[in-house]
Amino acid sequence: MIEEMIKIDDIGINVRYSLNDKSVVLFLHFSGGNLNMWEGILPQFENKYSIIVPDFRGHGKSDKPLAGYHIDDMANDIYLLLEKLNVERCHIVGSSMGAEVGLSLAASHPELVLSLICEGALYNEFGEYGLFNGTRDEIQHRKQVMRAELAEREERVFKTKEEYIEEKRAELAQQGLWNEYFLAFFEHNLQQMQNGNFTYCYLNHIRTEYVQKYWDVKFEQYYKKVKCPILFLPSEEEWKDEKIRSILSAFTSLLDTYEIEHIENSIHAYVWMQLPLTAGEVVKGFISKHDK
Repeated sequence: MIEEMIKIDDIGINVRYSLNDKSVVLFLHFSGGNLNMWEGILPQFENKYSIIVPDFRGHGKSDKPLAGYHIDDMANDIYLLLEKLNVERCHIVGSSMGAEVGLSLAASHPELVLSLICEGALYNEFGEYGLFNGTRDEIQHRKQVMRAELAEREERVFKTKEEYIEEKRAELAQQGLWNEYFLAFFEHNLQQMQNGNFTYCYLNHIRTEYVQKYWDVKFEQYYKKVKCPILFLPSEEEWKDEKIRSILSAFTSLLDTYEIEHIENSIHAYVWMQLPLTAGEVVKGFISKHDK
């Protein structure tokens, strides 16, 4: 596969791809992620499909502009990227924020998307279809509390990448999750600073803008515009949450064709590294049914 930086407008998007005459599958990572999270998934698709795997703006090796982190901004980046690569139609596999961006793309360019896998975009943050629903004043107060929490997030610094990786290894090993796919992901999750130390690729100002804009997103408005089949992949925790299942039921009522697949013991966003063979098989089965 080729990996290169492609300029769209004034933004450089780092992307790995392999294009041929086969159907295209576009893989979109989660917030704070990078394209290396798909290491355990891509080998399952390489022989049968063309593949495109970008780092979103503000993530991985892509450029990190000061602003532009609404899901619609990032969806437009991906649309322009697909234009550069001469892709007219594709399947989208989205994890968490990647599902949100994929949904935005499917809503704004329904002719482009053959199918959409949503491991995310299952509920809003606030309002009727949100995790928190209250009066206008209650919602504003909740946002103030959450803004304060965002401001307190530490932008950590590490002397070496190995220091960071060992910390993550210990954390996930304790949960029985650590494997080679998490290693590939975390190895690419830091950027070097001018003083030689390392910090996250996903900087606090980027995360803060994305999160605060996410609060006002109403996914039902997007689902109303989608024409393609959707596969929803709720995590174990999401599947057990009655409120989330109720919201998901409301969203699916807006769609013509959809499926819901619950992968046992799956962890939100991490499932692609946690259970790559299982997740890959589920996705391949859905895509094969809707490949035109």
